[in-house]
Amino acid sequence: MPSILCRGLLIDMDGVLVDSTAAIARVWACWAARHNMDAVAVTALAHGRTSRASIKDLLPHETAEVQDEEDRWMLRAEIEDVADVVALPGARELLATVPSGRRVIVTSAARDLAEIRLRAAGVWDLVNHLVSSSDVRNGKPNPEPYLKGAAALRIPPADCVVIEDAASGTRAGKSAGARVLAIRTTSTDAELLAAGADWIANDCASLRCSVEASGDPLIIEFPADEIPRLPKMS
Repeated sequence: MPSILCRGLLIDMDGVLVDSTAAIARVWACWAARHNMDAVAVTALAHGRTSRASIKDLLPHETAEVQDEEDRWMLRAEIEDVADVVALPGARELLATVPSGRRVIVTSAARDLAEIRLRAAGVWDLVNHLVSSSDVRNGKPNPEPYLKGAAALRIPPADCVVIEDAASGTRAGKSAGARVLAIRTTSTDAELLAAGADWIANDCASLRCSVEASGDPLIIEFPADEIPRLPKMS
């Protein structure tokens, strides 16, 4: 069983701790219909990014004021749609096992939306540090969110491990100087490896985290058979 040593965990929310896939798809499909766009393509582009960045790319010829209004529409719609948002396997156990000063949630969601989803998933009581899109100027794949997450823990990024499910977040973590443990909840191994993931596991339920004493490193273990095998070069 592989072991990873680190000082802190920088943990993505949607697709790692919280299953909001259906809600996100519904809202983006509704938005796409309003603009006569393909819902599948729009949802794929938006995955792991801030809604503001996605809308800017999808409506490049609109004014900043129009883009901001569309972003506000998106936030209202997402806040209203949390009926089937639940915790992913192992999410609560991971948060409960790792000391609160060693972990921070780093999400592309706005702070209000992040709190609502974490409450709906039943893990809000375990959240001590949170970096949201409301706290940064540049969202993932820019490294700023994960740099702020490491700063919140007062731990250098190089001593942290990012847990991510999206290629954009994986790139953000690597650009911040952290190592990335990706999980297979929403993206393919090929996408995650291309983004720079150092390891891939199935989900948070696969991870076993422990720390012997307050000053000791965190130990993360997961089954060796979950690590992707790269094809041999011919």
